[in-house]
Amino acid sequence: MSSETKSMRREPTYRAARAVASPLEAHFAEHISAARRRGEQELAPEPDARVVAAIIDATFWASLRREEGHAPKISLAFVPPEQAGQPLIFERRLALDPRVLTKLAPAVERPGIHLGVWHEGEELYVWGATRTIPSFCFVLEVVEPGLLVVKHRRIDGFGKFANVAVLKGEQVKVVDEHGDTLPDCPALLTTLLGFASPSSWDDSANVLVQLAVSMRAHGRGGTLLVVPADTEAWRESIVHPIPYSVMPAFSGLSELMRQDASERDGRLWQGALRRAVDSTAGLTAVDGAAVMSDRYELLAFGAKIDRPQRSEPVERMVVTEPVVCSVPAIVHPAQHGGTRHLSAAQFVHDQRDALALVASQDGRFTLFAWSPCEEMVHAHRVDTLLL
Repeated sequence: MSSETKSMRREPTYRAARAVASPLEAHFAEHISAARRRGEQELAPEPDARVVAAIIDATFWASLRREEGHAPKISLAFVPPEQAGQPLIFERRLALDPRVLTKLAPAVERPGIHLGVWHEGEELYVWGATRTIPSFCFVLEVVEPGLLVVKHRRIDGFGKFANVAVLKGEQVKVVDEHGDTLPDCPALLTTLLGFASPSSWDDSANVLVQLAVSMRAHGRGGTLLVVPADTEAWRESIVHPIPYSVMPAFSGLSELMRQDASERDGRLWQGALRRAVDSTAGLTAVDGAAVMSDRYELLAFGAKIDRPQRSEPVERMVVTEPVVCSVPAIVHPAQHGGTRHLSAAQFVHDQRDALALVASQDGRFTLFAWSPCEEMVHAHRVDTLLL
């Protein structure tokens, strides 16, 4: 056996890797087994706790290193080369070692590229790189130094991978798979938590997920108000004149979504959708809020939210995060964030059939929706699912 490999028999020195390994082993075993029973094909191998801990340990220490002044951004996939489509395969296996991962990072930091990790007996090694991985493949991504995300590809899902756990230093957040059982759970949250069902990743909710990811990615903070089509009621909660009102409504994203599935040209359509999503998300960086109908027509941006005279100020809302052991809290909106969060909560309090998506500059992301069951605004903090 080559000395350039990492043994799973060695105890990980990153404590969070040991803490999360068994729950992650159980998660992947459960979902892969369920997919087999449904007759799904091309499924990834199940990673055991030793594999999970070893990969996380090596990757965490790599994330804290620098190569020519740059922090590594890498993604690792636990998959053998024969399940990786048309992979790039190294002539010699490389060590699953922080130094090796740091050196390789510049070559594989672009989205969609994964370093392939596999094992022979008790030894783990890096065999090459791939863009193609099977469903439920264990993927570990470095977002920033000390911040790792465990995720997997959805079955037949176009769009974002499903996040399973987030590790930041010694803090571990395991996504609560049953978080969508909350009363009045918005479709966007249900979609993000749709680990197994292809039907849960429907086009409409997928667009909102892509918008949320893009809003968070631009890093400037922003608000997107999603309002019912064919009504002007939302204007009651906006200061007039609106600096950047759009007339007629811009329908680029809407036209893409109206195309029948048979008319969509695979990757071309997906590429066009990504560009339209990024264009819309970019408008949320302008001071004020962007307004979009639930048919994806852009109505305005740079809009200032105001409380109608007939309305009372929002005084409380319930805040939840879909992670294991998270406890709902009832707070004043100002306790959850700044002016952007307070105005979004007020808008949803007054326009109860609307949604407000709010990105903070620090990476937090909150979905505001009215909860008839709670009879108050419900703030769903979802940044753990968007990383």
